[in-house]
Amino acid sequence: MSDQEAKEPEAKAGLRATLLRLYYGDTPTSQRFRYGLIAFDIVTVLFFVVSSMVEQGAWILWIDFAIALVLIVDFAARAMIANRTWRFFFRFGSIVDLVVIVSLLLPAFIDNLAFLRVVRLLRLLRSYHLLRELRQESRWFRRNEDVVQSTLNLVLFVFTVTAVVYVLEDHQNPNINNYFDALYFTVATLTTTGFGDITLTDTLGRALAVLIMIFGVGLFLRLVHTIFRPPKVAFPCPECGLKRHDPDAVHCKHCGALLNIPTEGEWH
Repeated sequence: MSDQEAKEPEAKAGLRATLLRLYYGDTPTSQRFRYGLIAFDIVTVLFFVVSSMVEQGAWILWIDFAIALVLIVDFAARAMIANRTWRFFFRFGSIVDLVVIVSLLLPAFIDNLAFLRVVRLLRLLRSYHLLRELRQESRWFRRNEDVVQSTLNLVLFVFTVTAVVYVLEDHQNPNINNYFDALYFTVATLTTTGFGDITLTDTLGRALAVLIMIFGVGLFLRLVHTIFRPPKVAFPCPECGLKRHDPDAVHCKHCGALLNIPTEGEWH
């Protein structure tokens, strides 16, 4: 075996160790790297949403390709440090990333389906690094994590349904000419406002409207209720097992057992 062949496994192991430190380490450099990933995810999501509302041009395609390159590098790095690489490829977040990458690299073939790139937001919501950093650094986030998650889930749900409406109706419905028209129709339907100025007239569109009204309205109202309900803390009652309690609860509302909910100071 030549010296070069002997050094290749060592170089690969060294690269993997470096990536592990960046993605999971506790050093300042690791934290800055993860904050950079979080910032990139947020900027990417905002770009996907905004770009879906404007006319597509060459400059958007070049930005798409640049984002795709970064995503490919990040995806390859995470696959390299995964304990079981084959399982990594079947994770939901990995599948979402692959869909996004394909939609960025093949816009000529998928056309309006590129607007489904807002599913990138789903990876942002479930980002292990994002939640880890926020739980460690933000006391406010630890106290309001359920509300934040529900708010982001609501945003994701609305934009995803809007994307489906736009993809299916853009070339068939004269009332839906851009992404904002689809967003307007989606919100009007989910809130049961139903102004009637934009309607889905084709068979597929009406079927989609039925699905939105049957399943979407219920989920939409549930998420809204979760956002605006009084804050609760997760603490299993030792007697009955009730998990959700008021932050300042002394006794369980279900069985009356004495609770000892740990706090980090005064609740406001």
